[in-house]
Amino acid sequence: MSKVKVKKQSTFIDMTAMSDVTVLLLTFFMLTATFLPKEPIRIIAPSSVMEIKIPDANLLTILVKQNGQCYINLDRPNDRKKVLELVGEDYNINFTPKQINSFVNQPMIGVPIKSLPQFLDMRLEDQDEVLKGYGVPLDSANNQLKQWIRYATQVNKDLKIAIKADQSIPYVNVKNVIETLQDLRQNRFSLITVLKGMPEGF
Repeated sequence: MSKVKVKKQSTFIDMTAMSDVTVLLLTFFMLTATFLPKEPIRIIAPSSVMEIKIPDANLLTILVKQNGQCYINLDRPNDRKKVLELVGEDYNINFTPKQINSFVNQPMIGVPIKSLPQFLDMRLEDQDEVLKGYGVPLDSANNQLKQWIRYATQVNKDLKIAIKADQSIPYVNVKNVIETLQDLRQNRFSLITVLKGMPEGF
């Protein structure tokens, strides 16, 4: 008895639709992603079991350096421009349009106010290098952090504040930032941490 030969069928699968879906998803995630600003110092945040998320918008982030000086990031460019104008009025500094544009494009505020005009005249790449050696003064005689926060909260009433400090930084340096916020009656703020698992038994 002869065997019946089964005709082989083509196993070709049209993947065009799958490729289209993949490109659409990739485009969606690229357009909706929130990019983290460049940070002049490397910070390893302490771990915590707290799951409350930091807001994505209307956020002022304070980065605390090892020596206690700070960097500030305002996430809204329009707020940055208005805050710079208030700082210029207070310190009698007339910023040029080019300097204002440079300030809006530089994500971090991190030099003494008197040095701002020279700093903003630099190229953005040079500014990033200069920032590593500076910070917003926070000493009792010259607390410029307080000025920046005052103007920022004046410009944006819905502003939320977050503090980001390395896990190895002495507590006293973070305490100085917290006391500055309390002096301004800004008693609601977040501490940025890395999520870890809950301990056994909870």
